[in-house]
Amino acid sequence: MSLSIGIVGLPNVGKSTLFNALLKKQQAFAANFPFATIEPNVGVVPVPDERLLKLAELIKSSESLERLPPLVPSTVEFVDIAGLIAGAHKGEGLGNKFLSHIREVDAICHVVRNFKDENIIREGSSDPKKDFEVIETELLLADLQTLEKQKSPGNTPDKDARKKWDLISKLKESFEKGIVARKVVLTEEEGVILKEFHLLTQKPILIALNSDEEDLKDSDLIENEFAGRFNLQKDQVVCICARTESELAELSDDEQKNYLESLGVKSSSLERLIKKAFATLGLMSFLTAGEKEIRAWTIKQDFRAPQAAGAIHTDFEKNFIRADAIYWQKLIEAGGWVTARQKGLIRSEGKEYLVQDGDVLIIKHGA
Repeated sequence: MSLSIGIVGLPNVGKSTLFNALLKKQQAFAANFPFATIEPNVGVVPVPDERLLKLAELIKSSESLERLPPLVPSTVEFVDIAGLIAGAHKGEGLGNKFLSHIREVDAICHVVRNFKDENIIREGSSDPKKDFEVIETELLLADLQTLEKQKSPGNTPDKDARKKWDLISKLKESFEKGIVARKVVLTEEEGVILKEFHLLTQKPILIALNSDEEDLKDSDLIENEFAGRFNLQKDQVVCICARTESELAELSDDEQKNYLESLGVKSSSLERLIKKAFATLGLMSFLTAGEKEIRAWTIKQDFRAPQAAGAIHTDFEKNFIRADAIYWQKLIEAGGWVTARQKGLIRSEGKEYLVQDGDVLIIKHGA
């Protein structure tokens, strides 16, 4: 399952610095995982997942292998979306290109300025909340234009057409009050119809607060504060320092660890951004662990076993029979697949099983 996050922001808020740090992370990733696609405006980066290495060490030991099996993590694709100015919804600047690129991504990451360096000119930027509101307003106005292009069905007997027009009227009324699509309360049926319009403000969002390096140790407090100011969940806000991430990308793993410890933080803000981007879309990973590879498979949080099998291969979903399942930590504690089976820890799950994050699965399927 592919996952793409569009990075947007006003000039001089640190968007390019952040994206360049992601590109450096991508280059390191691609050196070890050659399937990663590299394009000038796209960064494909791994989702940090300590479970993979621990499972690889288990399989190496339990299967008496000479080396660790390859690790294949889940990935997030970050897309650099440039060209925003006020009036983008009317096509000003690179507005049309900006909006078309946003339509293609799964979620939006708003980079907003929260650092104090006044030597960096504020081109349209004033404070984090207002910076976010400028972009959100442009997206909202673009969505309003989309709805205004829809024609009234008139006094038609077509019930579906009337329901669609009722929803359009409801959305337009909300938009005119400044309420974005994702915050409009809809029925299940309306939610299905909404997808037809491909609205920009319907997409999940993430706020990246580009802060000073010394703020990183207080990330939790800062994220809580701004989540309240933005009226968002804490998981939708991440405190980063793009400049620090750019510098970290040049260091070895040990040097990065030492540098982060000197700042009083356990992990890089880039890793936290990637994890929160993953969670923002309601995604999780199940795992497969064998001699050939240790892999994290990206699925939605409400996937049942056959749908999870389909993430590996479409035929597996179509011909699904059962799945052997065990939580990854229990597999490690057992010492491997053989002893886990001997202890009765492997569960046999059917088509209705709701897959959990961290499940290690063996899919059984027909020909």
